[in-house]
Amino acid sequence: MLSNGEPVASNKNGEYMVEVKDLHKAFEGRSVLDGVTCQIPAGKISVVMGPSGTGKSVLLRHVVGLLYPDSGDVTVAGKSVPNLSEDELLELRRNVGMLFQDGALFSSMNLYDNVAFPLRQHTKQSEREIKEIVMQRLEEVGLSESVSKMPNELSGGMRKRAGFARALVLEPELLLFDEPDSGLDPVRTALLCDLIKQIQQKYKSTGVVISHDIKSCFNIGDHIILLYGGKVVEQGSKEELQRSTKPFTQQFITGAVEGPLGME
Repeated sequence: MLSNGEPVASNKNGEYMVEVKDLHKAFEGRSVLDGVTCQIPAGKISVVMGPSGTGKSVLLRHVVGLLYPDSGDVTVAGKSVPNLSEDELLELRRNVGMLFQDGALFSSMNLYDNVAFPLRQHTKQSEREIKEIVMQRLEEVGLSESVSKMPNELSGGMRKRAGFARALVLEPELLLFDEPDSGLDPVRTALLCDLIKQIQQKYKSTGVVISHDIKSCFNIGDHIILLYGGKVVEQGSKEELQRSTKPFTQQFITGAVEGPLGME
């Protein structure tokens, strides 16, 4: 059922991979997250959308402990992220794959070594085993012929797919995508979103995607969370948001000029 941010069920049966409860975060006195409460259903793709500067990326970084809340809580698989020990936090991050806007590749490593890096850092697998995994992931994202290329030899779309392959090598339960469509044309955006959907379904993982692209959001998302002014305006299925009568929701998803969202 559509929610204005209030919890709609408990996590006792594993229904939610991530739960955010009354999350507050400010930087230099400026509030970015102002009481965010939302849920990420397990085994589905959730899309977090909203205007620029409304705290979408900040929210994502709380999920993996890259930022800590001023107050409130974030739980992943039932565990409070702010209360994890250093070892527990490292274990959590091994089960999370994160794709940043630019792919975040190491400029000094070729494509193969970039994708192999998490396996070499976090596992004791042999180079033969690593090669098998790396080549499988590169095949999945259509980059198996580019293993020796350096990041500066790759197009923007290729760097994103390379980052995606690297995010997948440890077969994480949770995949986080911070504006994966940024800088891509509509065709490549559609192809990347289709790839995200295919991979998520193949590995039965939970996906969280931040995007400004409304078409992408509704094509890829099973669950939508709409942020504005540091708060959750609405959350629910895409069908529920499309039926919403809230002025901000309708203005944002239709791109209307008239409504509460202005040029500020």
